[in-house]
Amino acid sequence: MNSGDSSAPLGATDPASVVGPADTSGHALSFDPDFDDQHGTTVVPGRANDDGRRARRRPVTSDADWLVARLRELGWTLGVAESLTGGLVAASIVDVAGASTVFQGGIVAYATPLKASLLGVDPELLAAQGPVHPEVARQMAEGVRAAVAIGGVRAHVGLSTTGIAGPDSPDGQPVGTVHVGISTPLGSRVVSLQLPGNRSQVRQEATRRALRALLEAL
Repeated sequence: MNSGDSSAPLGATDPASVVGPADTSGHALSFDPDFDDQHGTTVVPGRANDDGRRARRRPVTSDADWLVARLRELGWTLGVAESLTGGLVAASIVDVAGASTVFQGGIVAYATPLKASLLGVDPELLAAQGPVHPEVARQMAEGVRAAVAIGGVRAHVGLSTTGIAGPDSPDGQPVGTVHVGISTPLGSRVVSLQLPGNRSQVRQEATRRALRALLEAL
């Protein structure tokens, strides 16, 4: 799989501190340096009990777990805007116990006009470039921060996905073209991917890569 990044990294996170060794299937495993093998628990960075000891949590087994823990550590909230993934990103996040402390909500803007009306994507951009474009992904990520605002307060972080899952391409771009948009208080970026596989595989991998991209940006 090939990927490109249209802007400089947002954070200084070392991916090696997040991504562990590959398992036998070839997929990267999440690695927690604070995992307690003896007790089967994970220490969430920066959290402490009243007695000064760091609080223990359940094992961190996925990037979604890591993402929720990292957002908690930062005190940041998250909104998600999805197109081709159709809610899979949001579902992965809410699978994590305690996600409600950081996840404000998600919008599945599958139809192109909804990207403009719900997320504030420039209609002229959509008319000229179509919905599968890096700038569309960036504007979706920025727009969802306002779209899920609570009490007039925007989410700190926006994550978006747009792309072509197949089996056919509506605009001639290759099936598997995916753009992941990320917007944080530090700035915005877009990660562009070309993913192999059938429709289901592209959507699942796009979900995984979106979570990983955001985690590495924080």
